[in-house]
Amino acid sequence: MAKIGFIGLGIMGAPMAGHLQAGGHKLYLHDIKNPPFELIERGATVCTTGEEVAKRADIIIIMVPDTPHVETALFGENGVAAGLEAGKIVVDMSSISPIATKDFAKKINALKCEYLDAPVSGGEVGAKAASLTIMVGGPETAFDKVKPLFELMGKNITLVGGNGDGQTTKVANQIIVALNIQAVAEALLFASKAGADPARVRQALMGGFAASRILEVHGERMVKRTFNPGFRIELHQKDLNLALQGAKALGVSLPNTAAVQELMNACSANGMRGLDHSALCRAIEIMSNHEIAKA
Repeated sequence: MAKIGFIGLGIMGAPMAGHLQAGGHKLYLHDIKNPPFELIERGATVCTTGEEVAKRADIIIIMVPDTPHVETALFGENGVAAGLEAGKIVVDMSSISPIATKDFAKKINALKCEYLDAPVSGGEVGAKAASLTIMVGGPETAFDKVKPLFELMGKNITLVGGNGDGQTTKVANQIIVALNIQAVAEALLFASKAGADPARVRQALMGGFAASRILEVHGERMVKRTFNPGFRIELHQKDLNLALQGAKALGVSLPNTAAVQELMNACSANGMRGLDHSALCRAIEIMSNHEIAKA
């Protein structure tokens, strides 16, 4: 049984922590809100600060929305860094800046602790099903120690390279996902406007070369108009912003990524930033004055 700290118990973090607990591990929890009662009922300990989590746990996992949140969790007042002792491992499973990640890792390493960046893909569905894809950057020694924990939360687990490489992989993932959502939205809107049943069109496409996880899951959301968040538009906006900032720093062009970001900006401007990222179709629907389907 490992002593695991878990900071950030939202839509993703809560089920992930639950799988660790079900695997027989002792949890020490901290969140800006009250941690889920079911975890506490099953024996998890609530800590008032990240520092307390770090003092009591051997492996500290962070799962928060953005780069500033990770920085605060690690290095803010009563943060994780204040409670670390040599030999502990910090694992950031948030999706944040690769550049900032390398800096965070150096600071944690200076405290004689190891650091892994291990962002995930799969959304709320994957978190609940323990089927997340986990992209890891950091030393192999730390990866080997934490891998049994990753296996309780995910299925496709890859050590990509050094610190920051996990986050770089996640940014690449988010580019692909965003462009696929746009493609599915445009295809289903085209079919619907042409008079075809979008649900049947989607069903037909699922048997051909256009089949994808995005068409399967988010295509259904577009047809059924179920945009309750699994992964919010505002979070995908943040990830694409990381991609575009990185592209500028690297001197490369990502024209389609920039276009999808503008569609997400349009959704956000129309009050939809809290909806699932499949609601990206709403921007295209507004421009076309046509909805893929009626609620």
